[in-house]
Amino acid sequence: MRRREFCQRIGIAIGGYAFFGQTPAFEPEQQNPALRGKAHDALVRAVRFFDEKVSVEGGYVWAYSEDLRFREGEGPASPSTAWVQPPGTPSVGMALLNAYRLTQESICLQAATRTAHALVKGQLVSGGWDYRIEFSPDARRSYRYRQPPAGGEKARNMSTLDDDTTQSALRFLIEFDRTTGMADRQVHEAVLYGLNSLLAVQRPNGGWPQRFSAPPRLEDYPDVSASYPEDWPRQWPGTPYYDCYTLNDNAHNDALKTVLLAWRVYGDEQYRMAARRAAEFLLKAQMPDPQPAWAQQYDPQMRPCWARKFEPPAISGGESQGVLRTLILAFHELAEPRFLDPIPRALAYLEQSALPDGRLARFYELKTNRPLYFTRDYQLTYSDADLPTHYGFKIDNHVGTIRQLYEHARRMGPQPLLRLELPFPTLPSTLVHAVERVLKGIDEQGRWVEIGNLKTSGKAATGSRIITTRTFIRNIGVLAQYLAATRKE
Repeated sequence: MRRREFCQRIGIAIGGYAFFGQTPAFEPEQQNPALRGKAHDALVRAVRFFDEKVSVEGGYVWAYSEDLRFREGEGPASPSTAWVQPPGTPSVGMALLNAYRLTQESICLQAATRTAHALVKGQLVSGGWDYRIEFSPDARRSYRYRQPPAGGEKARNMSTLDDDTTQSALRFLIEFDRTTGMADRQVHEAVLYGLNSLLAVQRPNGGWPQRFSAPPRLEDYPDVSASYPEDWPRQWPGTPYYDCYTLNDNAHNDALKTVLLAWRVYGDEQYRMAARRAAEFLLKAQMPDPQPAWAQQYDPQMRPCWARKFEPPAISGGESQGVLRTLILAFHELAEPRFLDPIPRALAYLEQSALPDGRLARFYELKTNRPLYFTRDYQLTYSDADLPTHYGFKIDNHVGTIRQLYEHARRMGPQPLLRLELPFPTLPSTLVHAVERVLKGIDEQGRWVEIGNLKTSGKAATGSRIITTRTFIRNIGVLAQYLAATRKE
């Protein structure tokens, strides 16, 4: 397996890569000056449109109506709202930063700088970020932001690790800090404040909650390994779960990757130790036989527990795969073979648990290993005949790929990935064709307008043509890769 392919398959895109000091690989006969000129103009036009017309003070949501009158993230958004949760503000910022690294185009760095400062304005006193950032003075008073205007002590101050929200913001700011030589004092201070807060809320056993507003009472979180509850309610109890240890939606894994990146960039040993404790938590969270995999969330006594009304105490086919990838990453970064030790038992268990169609269930009943589902009125059941449509109760099975990654790690030994400098992109025909498609879709304003609807506003209000951050991120990535691959030194 080639190193580039290995990096992509293990899923280490947790920040940007440094594309410097390498010679671009291209064939002279593939050069097309006219196409390159169009690609450059398109990149500049697209970045300028997104920065000047789409953003609010450098912040972004997920999707916009064609006329920009309506916008949304996971929920509705006002014209003065930005979204942190990917593919929102940090995701766009990282795309802009990577475009700058590839092309050295100043407009990309200028736009990335505004995005970094938008995130600084949205940082809470608790140290992280909510799903959204408000920029209007009245709306900001509902949140306890570090920067004024902001609310007082009773204002919302809940940072979230759900859906890679706080983590993605920190990773982008870390990468921005590295790219700019740590010269932007506001950004640098915000990064260190956020990282210190993340370390302060890490539990004694290395785990993290889903959300936090202050450090925990350590005596409430004994350092114990996972165990099965003697019994558990089949009806959702409705109890708060934000303080539970959370693997759901890769919350813990994303936090671990964030402190690993911080260690690589800043060289501070406290970040390495936090990452080490976080990897040790995954060892402790592996359930005993007969189900040596992982749950989505655990109570303070390290027993699988309820979260939302469709997330019961159970073994998770989805989160278990994410944990295995993270343990492999921890092995490579921390060079400790013990992080590979739990993997064979978990792989064997997941292989034996595959559904008839080859997929995995999201939930397997504790001890019996029967797949668990819900009806549309949220009654727990063994039948998949009446599933809610908003949640994936059957998960793609990537166990074969994970086994290859594990065997490669055992065979080759640790290969640190986060400090890796990848070469400039090569120029395969697929990249040329991708650029041609991107150029065909962009309009004179620098927009990629596509068919779609805003879920929170309705087709009648917004029409059927939208602009999305996801498409912008993908397309400027294609343009920047092409420009880097065709640049003559």
